[in-house]
Amino acid sequence: MQDISTRNAETQMLREAGEAPDRVADQSRSSADVLEDVARHLSGDRVDMVITCARGSSSHATVYGKCLIERLVGKPVAAFSPSAASIYGARLNLGRAVFLAVSQSGRSEDLLQSAEAAKAGGALTVAMTNVAGNPLSALCDITIPLMAGEEQSVAATKSFICSLTAFAGLAFRAGKDFKGLDALDKLPEFMKQAWEGDDWSAAMPILTAARSLFVCGRGVGFGIAREAALKLKETSRLHAEAFSAAELRHGPMAVVSGGFPILAFVAADASRQSVHDLVSFCSSKGAKCLAVGGDIPDAVSLGCPRGDDTRLTPVLQIQRFYRFANGLSLARGGNPDRPPFLKKVTVTV
Repeated sequence: MQDISTRNAETQMLREAGEAPDRVADQSRSSADVLEDVARHLSGDRVDMVITCARGSSSHATVYGKCLIERLVGKPVAAFSPSAASIYGARLNLGRAVFLAVSQSGRSEDLLQSAEAAKAGGALTVAMTNVAGNPLSALCDITIPLMAGEEQSVAATKSFICSLTAFAGLAFRAGKDFKGLDALDKLPEFMKQAWEGDDWSAAMPILTAARSLFVCGRGVGFGIAREAALKLKETSRLHAEAFSAAELRHGPMAVVSGGFPILAFVAADASRQSVHDLVSFCSSKGAKCLAVGGDIPDAVSLGCPRGDDTRLTPVLQIQRFYRFANGLSLARGGNPDRPPFLKKVTVTV
C-alpha cells in the first residue's frame, strides 16, 4: 500500500481540515456575543420552536444542533423543506419561531427564498454563514459568523466543524450550561490530539476495496454519521448510506452479508449502548464493522479522544475522520479536492 501519510500532505482538504482547531478557537473568541444574543431569543418566552434550513454538510450540522437544542432548551427543532418556498410558494406562520439558515456561502437561492418566507411569516431569522457580506446575511435579522476562514477544497471540512461548534455554543448558552461552555473553550486542544492520533490504518484495506457501506450513529453522533457518508461519496466515489442505529435493524439489514462494511460512530453518552448492540448484532451476521470511539468485540476499533464533554465528542470524531477520508480518497485513486461533477458553491432553487 502507498504511504498515505506522505501523500496526505499534498491536498487542500487535509490542510483545511487541519486548521479546524484554530478556527474553532477564533470562533470562541469572536462570536460569543452574537451567540449570546441568539441564545436569549431562543430561551425566551416568545419562542416556541426552532426551524432549521440547510443543504449538504450544513444540513448534517443541523441534525447535531437539533439534538443539543432539544435536550438543553426543551424546544422542538424541525427541518424546513426549501422547496416549500422556492418551488411551491408556501406561506408560513412562524411568529413564535427562530428560523436558522445554515450555509457556508450564503448564496443558495432556495435558502434565500426560504429565509424570505420565514421572515414574512414572522420568524426571527438567523444566518449561520462563513463568507462575509453574503446575501443570506443581508437578508436575515442576525448573523452568526462561523469564522472558519477561506475554504477552497470542494469537500467542506473546517466549515462543517465550525457549524457544529456554533450550534454547541448556542445550545449551551440557551440552556445555561456553563460546564459545556467551559468544555467548548478547551475543545481545540482535544481536536489537535484527535488530528494527530490513531491513524486508523486497520480500516484502510477494508474501505479501499469496498463498493458500498453503511455509516451509523445515534443521538449527537447521527449528524456526523451523515456527514461521513457524504464525504465518502464525494471524495472516494464510495456509495455510503447513513442510518440511525435505531433504524438500521429494519429494512437496511437485508443488505448486510458476509464482509459488508459498517462504519459506526459511537458517542460516549446514553446512546452508546444502542450503537454497541447494533455493531455486535451486525458482526454476528457477517458484517465487517469499524467502530469509532468504541472497543467492541469482533469490530475494528478506531481510536479517538472523548474530550471533557461527551456532547462534543462527535466534533473530535469527525475531525479525525476527515484525515482518514483524505487518505482513503488517495488510496482509491481519487482527488479529494476536485470531486467529479461537483463545485464548491452549489446553487439550487
